[in-house]
Amino acid sequence: MSQSLQGQFLVASGQLRDGNFYRSVVLMLEHSEESAMGLVINRPSSISVDAALSKLKVTSKYADPIFSGGPVETTALFILHNCPELGQMDQQIADGIYVTGSQDSFDSLLNKGVTCNHECGFRVYCGYAGWGPQQLESEIGRGDWRILSPDSGLVFNKDPYTIWEKCTELLQQQHRLLPHDVRNAEWN
Repeated sequence: MSQSLQGQFLVASGQLRDGNFYRSVVLMLEHSEESAMGLVINRPSSISVDAALSKLKVTSKYADPIFSGGPVETTALFILHNCPELGQMDQQIADGIYVTGSQDSFDSLLNKGVTCNHECGFRVYCGYAGWGPQQLESEIGRGDWRILSPDSGLVFNKDPYTIWEKCTELLQQQHRLLPHDVRNAEWN
């Protein structure tokens, strides 16, 4: 694949049955010929940010869940946010979407130590999805993944359990299919 998928969504097709990625949406953080990595954006865990921080003796009133970003390095922390004022220190992945692993950025978001012109949204992820050389390209060629332009509104959607369905609807609007062109009629 000659074009980088960095900043794009990968939307799992209905045929992908891998438990790590079934009905998942991955925001691609990096993509090159050597490797690819992204965050599964629609897998909240049962652990809240404040509960996890309380174990570290840090006080927080942020009750949103920590998300499972993928099965690789599950102790690695990533934060996605939409605050451009904070984003000057962080990597912009797509329009209105920034990624960081910085403690300073995390503290600023938790404590609202940054002044935004809008409501700052952020999500905390443990782990990531990773692919070796040509592995992702092979999975895309097999039909396991569909590519969709990113939308910060979906990343920070109040109901993460609906993100896959919303992405699937967007893909259906963009690519009307005939029933015989797809393995699952639900894609039509």
